[in-house]
Formats: sequence, C-alpha cells, structure tokens
Amino acid sequence: MSINLPYLLFLGDAWDDLSAKTAIGVYQWRPDACVGQLRLPGCVPSVDLPELTIAEGRERGARTLLVGVVNRGGVFSQAWIDTMVAALEAGMDIASGLHARLGDIPAVAETARRCGRRLHDVRHPEGDFPIGSGAPRNGRRLLTVGTDCSVGKMYTTLCLHRAFAARGVDSDFRATGQTGIFIEGSGVAVDAIVSDFMSGAIEQLCPAADHDHWDLIEGQGSLFHPSYAGVSLGLLHGAQPDTLVLCHEPTRTHMRGLPGRALPDLASCIEANLAAARVVSGDVRFAGVSINTKDLEEKAARTLLESCEKELGLPCIDPARDGADRIVDAIL
Repeated sequence: MSINLPYLLFLGDAWDDLSAKTAIGVYQWRPDACVGQLRLPGCVPSVDLPELTIAEGRERGARTLLVGVVNRGGVFSQAWIDTMVAALEAGMDIASGLHARLGDIPAVAETARRCGRRLHDVRHPEGDFPIGSGAPRNGRRLLTVGTDCSVGKMYTTLCLHRAFAARGVDSDFRATGQTGIFIEGSGVAVDAIVSDFMSGAIEQLCPAADHDHWDLIEGQGSLFHPSYAGVSLGLLHGAQPDTLVLCHEPTRTHMRGLPGRALPDLASCIEANLAAARVVSGDVRFAGVSINTKDLEEKAARTLLESCEKELGLPCIDPARDGADRIVDAIL
C-alpha cells in the first residue's frame, strides 16, 4: 500500500487526546509529512499545526486527508462525510485506520470513482496470511505489552527503535496498528485479521533474520482486557519474542471503555505475559517497564517510577521524560 504524502490531518469531532491518537501520533513522529489539521466544531484535541480548510490544505500541497480519529467500534461519523467528499473533490485521496471501510460509505465511494481518487483502508490488510506455526526462527524480537489498551505501546516501541538506531543496532519497527502503519509506511493491522491467521501474520511480518537483527514489534491491547485480549495473545505467539517491555498508564481508574473493571497490578501482568509467551519462547524475559506519567507532576512521577523499579527489579522509565536508553541497556 502506497499512500501519497503529505497529509492533512483530520481530527473530526474527537473528544480527547486518546480519541485523536492517530493524528497526534503521526504528527509527533512524522511532522515532515503533515501540512495542517482540520477540526470540526466541538473537537477538543489539537496538534501544533495550522488550522486549515480543505481548500487551504490542498493549496499547501496536501495529497491525502488522513482520518486521525479512533473511536470505539471504529466507525465513521455522519458528521465527517461532507468533509471527506470535499477532500476528494479537491483532489485528495483519503486514508483511514478505522474498522469501517471508506468504500462502504456511498457518497464517499461514488465521489472517489467520479474524481479518480484513492481510498486507503489500512485496517483491512491485503493478501493472504499463513496459519502460525510457532517454529523457531532466527533473529531477535522485542514486543511491547500492556496493562490496558492505549497506554503507550506504540510510543514506547518507537522510542526503543530510535535508541537502537542511535547505537547503530540493526533493527526495524514493525507496525501492527493503523497509526504505526501511517508512520512507518508499512505493517499489518493485526486486529483486523481473522483470529486463526493472526499469529501467522505476525510471523510473516517479522520473518527469520540475521542473529543480531532486532524486530521491535508494536503491541496491541492487553491480556487483561476482555475486549482485546485475543489480539494480545495472537501477538505474543506470532512475535515469538526474546524480550518483552510492559507499558502502563498509572492514572487509569478502570480499563478503557469498561467502567468498573480495574487494571491488573504490574507484577500479575508480567507473570501472565511471560506464561503466554513461553508457549513459543522458552527463554523470554522482561527488560523493563514503560510508564506513561504525563498526567503526573515531576516529583510524583519520579516517586512512582522509583517505587515500581524497587518492587519489580526492572528498569522503570517514562520514555517521554527520560528516553529509552535504560531499557536498551538492559536488553543489550
């Protein structure tokens, strides 16, 4: 899949940063590929880009309207349709990472055909995937896992990749979600794959490699989240990881989207992920914990990180505050 750059980021009517995490993530990691943002009335989150209309975005060179909103169920809002149609008529393609398909929206599909524009649904992988085998393969692999969904697994993996690159270590970032695919330009949206083929898709995404090569695989979901545990388990088995890094957001009062369901404690999450990974990786270990402390003051964040490190005996860092070097030290 080849998507024309640069992007005009469409934040729609997103209500918080997590619901606009695709737009925010793409801007953070690929600012060179973004000309501006377009927000509808009521949109709360924003990125540090100029507010543009469709016409202004096109004038600044935007070639693709990127739907940067993530919502429960992955559906398109009726309030977005006019904007998407206008983008197509202005000469832009549209790219989306939602579960729903752009081509299933009659007005969007008809306009794309009439205007000769392309619709990219990166959440719907093309091609065939094998059934996972669990057979040993060469190369080194790291997978990020989480106490919940949307706790920073992609961000942590990208920070680790940056730190590996700074040390000259041969490595690749392997995207498994829509935002990571928009950033990297390739990958597979694993949660859109039929469950029987999920681990095989990850084996294909991270094939055998030289012994010193690292594939750094973006995690999804959580073994403890009733809605998304299946994708987490498929990733653990398909990645066949040598190393795991746990990701956590400490201010959550419940699992995302499930009021009343508490997050697991870190030690229990580590134990469960090791047990699941050992089905295919007998020597798997945790190299550290990545804790998203953005909603904590500096002193409280430091106290929490030090407390977790003492309890778990692993490097505990916030990569946004500190970078990922301490975990890379533990890995290498």
